[in-house]
Amino acid sequence: MARDVDYVLPLKWDAEQHALGVEDLTEYLQWLSGHARIIVVDGSPPALFLRHHQLWGEWVTHIAPDPLPFRNGKVSGVHTGLRQAGSEAVVIADDDVRYDAGSLRRTVELLSVGDLVGPQNVFDPMPWHAAWDSARSLLNRAVAADYPGTYAVRRSVFWDMGGYDGDVLFENLELMRSVRAYGGRIVRPRGIYVRRRPPSVAGFLSQRVRQAFDDVAQPWRLATVLPVLPTIASGPRGRRVVAAGLLASIVLAEAGRRRAGGADWFPARASLLAPAWIAERSVCSWLALAQRAFLGGVRYGGQRIAVAAHSNAQLRREAAARRALVAPGGREAGAVGTVAERLERGTPAAAQRDGVSLGVDLRPVHVGDPEPAA
Repeated sequence: MARDVDYVLPLKWDAEQHALGVEDLTEYLQWLSGHARIIVVDGSPPALFLRHHQLWGEWVTHIAPDPLPFRNGKVSGVHTGLRQAGSEAVVIADDDVRYDAGSLRRTVELLSVGDLVGPQNVFDPMPWHAAWDSARSLLNRAVAADYPGTYAVRRSVFWDMGGYDGDVLFENLELMRSVRAYGGRIVRPRGIYVRRRPPSVAGFLSQRVRQAFDDVAQPWRLATVLPVLPTIASGPRGRRVVAAGLLASIVLAEAGRRRAGGADWFPARASLLAPAWIAERSVCSWLALAQRAFLGGVRYGGQRIAVAAHSNAQLRREAAARRALVAPGGREAGAVGTVAERLERGTPAAAQRDGVSLGVDLRPVHVGDPEPAA
C-alpha cells in the first residue's frame, strides 16, 4: 500500500504536547511508513520542528505549512500536504489518530465507491472523560454517522473543487459539505473503527465550548440542546420533560452503540453518560453563542473564529460558480480557488456496492437534503 496512498498529518505542538505525545506518535509513524507515504506538515515552533525533523526525517516527508491566509491552521496543513501528495488516495488524520493495517486498507478501498470516506473513531484507551465524549459518537451513530478526526479523500476531487475554506472552526464538516456540494460522494462506514488517543483531562475541559460551537453550523442540533437549560428553569413540569428526554437519550445512545458491531468497541458506560453529555452541551452551547455575540467568535489557535462551517446552500452556490469559471478541457478561466492547484478532473465515483455498512451521505447532495445528526 505504500505506493498507493499518501497520509497527511497536520501538526502543531507546544512543548507540553511534545513531551506527552512524541514517543507514541514516533512509534506509530515508524510503523505507518511501511503502509503509506507520510507527509507531516509541522507548524510547531522552530526548536520543536527541528527536533521532529531529527526524529522522523528518515521515513516521513517533514515540512512546514505554506503561508496560507487561513484562520484555522489545520486547514493550512491539509492544503500544504495535499500539494505534496502524489497518490490519488490521500488519508488526512489528526495527530491522535491511530490506524491499523486493516482499518487503513478498508478505508482507502472505499475510495473506489466514494470521493470522501469517514471511518468511525473510537478512543483507546478510554478514561472517564473519553467515555463521556464517546456518548456524542453514539448519539450520532444512532441516527446517522459520527464525525471523525480522519478522512480519506480522492486527491483529484479535492483540487477540482478548489480545496475548502480555512476560516471555519468545524473544518471536517466544511470538507465534507464542500465535497458534496461539488457533486462528490460521501461514504461514512460505521463499521470501520480507527483508534484515537484521548486528550488529557485538561485538554478535554478546554475543548468543551469550542466543540459546542460546532453545532452553530447544524441548527437542528442546536435547537435540540439549547432548550434544555430554559426548560429546567421553567419549573417542575419542565424538569420532568427534560428528565424523560435525558433518559430516552440513553436508549438512543445504546442503539448507536450496537450498530455495526459497535458494542465490541464502545463500553456500555458511554451510553449511560449520554444525559451528562447533553446537559454539558446545552450549557456550553449557550457559552459558545455568547462568545460569538460578544467576543467575535470562539478562540482557536490564538485567533477567534466566528464561523463554524458554511451552509450546504452557500457551498453549492460557490461550487456552481467555480464550475462556471472553469473552461472546457479542465483549465480555469478565472481566479477561483487561489489556494488550489488545478489538476485534471478525476473519474466520477462508481455506484455504491452492496454489503457495505455505511452512513447516509452516499449520494450527491440535493437541495433541501439535510445532514441527519444527533
